[in-house]
Amino acid sequence: MNWRQLVVEPHAESLDAVEAFLNDAGALALTLQDAGDEPLLEPPPGSNPLWQRTRIVALFGADADLPDLAARLRAQFETQVHSIGIDTLADRAWELEWRKDFKPMCFGTRLWVTPADGLDTLPEDAIAVVLEPGLAFGTGTHPTTALCLRWLDARTLDSQHVLDYGCGSGILAIAAARLGAASVTATDIDPQALLATRENALRNEVAHVSAVTPETLAPGSYDVVLANIIAGTLITLADELIGLCRPDGNLVLSGLLPRQVEAVCDRYRGQVEFLPVVQLGEWCLLHGTRRHDAVD
Repeated sequence: MNWRQLVVEPHAESLDAVEAFLNDAGALALTLQDAGDEPLLEPPPGSNPLWQRTRIVALFGADADLPDLAARLRAQFETQVHSIGIDTLADRAWELEWRKDFKPMCFGTRLWVTPADGLDTLPEDAIAVVLEPGLAFGTGTHPTTALCLRWLDARTLDSQHVLDYGCGSGILAIAAARLGAASVTATDIDPQALLATRENALRNEVAHVSAVTPETLAPGSYDVVLANIIAGTLITLADELIGLCRPDGNLVLSGLLPRQVEAVCDRYRGQVEFLPVVQLGEWCLLHGTRRHDAVD
């Protein structure tokens, strides 16, 4: 099977907006690359460096109508994009691309995400998540995932029941388990995501992580509900996400641009009490608690 990718080089000020557009269009994975042969010095652990010229590579299935998507992207962003290209590549070629730049990364003070061959380089007190994303999205390099990992690292999860809604590779679910959660449930509508999560859970020896479809989730069962998706989906799923969270439980929403925060907060208003927004680059995380008197 062949895969197709849309390669876009936006202006620097439009990078996040174009990335969000491609996410909304159903990209299976997004990769940021250097478009100008500009070397970067080793960044601090957990940081997200960018180049002066950055290329976005968006992966799609073989049946995606990329000429139409490219036309819509060009119409929306007009002069804000340097170039747009369409490529076809073999199944295995893109799957291994992530390995080139995937090195151990620290999130917060103790949590590390690493490929297996990076374990020997970690501090002795590191809490490590060994990751092989496979066909599912999520290595921690994107700011939306980094925000969630930092949030988890700063919490005491002992005796907590955690839900990772839209689990991708299972990175958040496994991080929660490694940080001491009593039980963790990961869910996704994509079978590849459930498969990747189960395999990564086995790799990390966290037997108390289960990967299931959304239809099997029990309302009001979770002390922490994490949803690293996109703003439109967070709005659509608001009632479901609130209902899955126990009264006084924590609801963590990531995948928002600053201009989308108000609309998401409005949708959850009256049910969730949000703390101030946390921002990394051009991406935001909302953390709130479900009101005890909220009605399902």
